Amino acid sequence: MTIDPKNIDSREFYTYATSAIAPRPIAFASTIDLNGNVNLSPFSFFNFVGINPPILVFSPNRRGKDGSQKNTTENLHEVPEVVINLVDYSMVQQMSLTSCEYPKGVNEFMKAGFTEEKSLLVQPPRVKESPVQFECKVLEIKEYGTANIVVCEILMAHFAEHILDENRKIDQLKTDWVARLGGDWYARISPETLFKVPKPSTKQGIGIDKLPDFIKYSTQLSGNDLGKLGNLESLPTEEELQQFALNQDITQEERFSKAKSLLGKNLVYEAICLLLS
Repeated sequence: MTIDPKNIDSREFYTYATSAIAPRPIAFASTIDLNGNVNLSPFSFFNFVGINPPILVFSPNRRGKDGSQKNTTENLHEVPEVVINLVDYSMVQQMSLTSCEYPKGVNEFMKAGFTEEKSLLVQPPRVKESPVQFECKVLEIKEYGTANIVVCEILMAHFAEHILDENRKIDQLKTDWVARLGGDWYARISPETLFKVPKPSTKQGIGIDKLPDFIKYSTQLSGNDLGKLGNLESLPTEEELQQFALNQDITQEERFSKAKSLLGKNLVYEAICLLLS
């Protein structure tokens, strides 16, 4: 199926795009207006986009019903400061409640039962229940159609002790993030769903194109399998293959099946030796 966004209703295309561009992290943004009224709203058009200085970008779009600006955007124009709180599974239902269109001036902290915690450098409060909180100043708000692109610089970051390891780094296995999908769907990033992909070799992998054809065009190996083999810095030498070939008296089909199993365990060198021996 091929769709030209100009040929269908924008909200209909939105359902396709948000279901495909997923999962998306959630910016749980707390802001404040000139009168001191606090607002708390979630936005899944959000990410970390800059290192030095550290930059976050999120986008509170105009309301779909009447095209009016959301309270978050109005507040940011009045007080260009925001706290981006991150969302884990323990707070996802409360977070969802804050997405209701409450009248301006209603404090979503109170509606959803969250605790306001005073920030150190900005006026909006932090969400105490959030395991990570970024105090930010707004650098720019760019408007494109219904989108408001908010560019923020992180001034101060807060990390809950329970997600840190013994080296004071974030332990991904101790986090329990949730992310936004399309419609009513969310994803839970739990230890059971996590996996590692080793970064490509600093000396450059040989590439899939350099693998022998009988491996490259095998119907038993997947694209992921070939990607692992292509990340090797070099193919094994004849001497290495001769050493590995001992006790490998198996059929070609068994060879590929065993190699695929080794690749599943990230034993890439053993797998390529088995295939070539």
